[in-house]
Amino acid sequence: MDRPPPPLNYIRSFECAARHLSFTKAAEELGYTQAAISTHIRALEKYVGRDLFVRGTRSIALTEIGEAFLPTLRQALHQIDTATDAIATTSRDRSVIVACPMSLAENWLPACLAGFRSRNPEVEIVVNATIWDHPDDVIADISISVNRNDEVPPGASLLWDETLSLVCSPYAGEDIADGMSVESQAKIVVAGRQEYWGLFGYTLGNPDMDLDGAIRTNATNVALELSANGLGATIALTSLCGTYIERGLLMEPLQVRPKSPWSYYIKMPQGRRSNVAKRLFDYISEYAGEEGL
Repeated sequence: MDRPPPPLNYIRSFECAARHLSFTKAAEELGYTQAAISTHIRALEKYVGRDLFVRGTRSIALTEIGEAFLPTLRQALHQIDTATDAIATTSRDRSVIVACPMSLAENWLPACLAGFRSRNPEVEIVVNATIWDHPDDVIADISISVNRNDEVPPGASLLWDETLSLVCSPYAGEDIADGMSVESQAKIVVAGRQEYWGLFGYTLGNPDMDLDGAIRTNATNVALELSANGLGATIALTSLCGTYIERGLLMEPLQVRPKSPWSYYIKMPQGRRSNVAKRLFDYISEYAGEEGL
């Protein structure tokens, strides 16, 4: 061919206008202005050297050349769309995006994903660590959220029943023996989770724990790090304390674990049902049931 082919948007504008017999409806479907559709078709007519539409005052109709031209273009567009969708589907079936609270993404999720990757090394996993929950995440194939038991997102499933753990540095733990000794310790409080202290205190027979002068933070992992550095005791979900305890950075001086009103929930947003996402969803759910805490 001595000259380049016409731009694909000219072809799409012609096919859409021919299907609707309307430049206006073609513009609405393709996201162009009516003037742009008209310009595309004029340019395509100039390219082929023949009129493709008969233009009336309030209507258009295909010319004989337009009628003959349309089936071939429609078949070509269908092949392009089919090939593109096949490539996109293959890509989706090798990749999955997981939205997960930062605290869980740093403490519990890595071991879970390591097990999945050992069985599915070809799968690309993207972890979108979140600080604040977004119930309708627009990009995630799988969403994990931490919610109070009276605010569970529609369609979400409980990963495990959570408990609360009081933790502190190993050195400070030697001074904690009961509820009164907890009262005398410096405290680290996570914003939005102050009720943990009341629940824990109630279990220890001291429901009115004094939080005046406590160090406060908006992130559980920050609270755990502060506690590991000897700045005080903190209370967090047991699942988040595990890795710190296993590494000897924190200890749990009291074998008391009240039931937590906050737990983790998992869901797949509507329309996100690729094979690989479903496999990972099932694996996380099964792993949580077996290894959750």
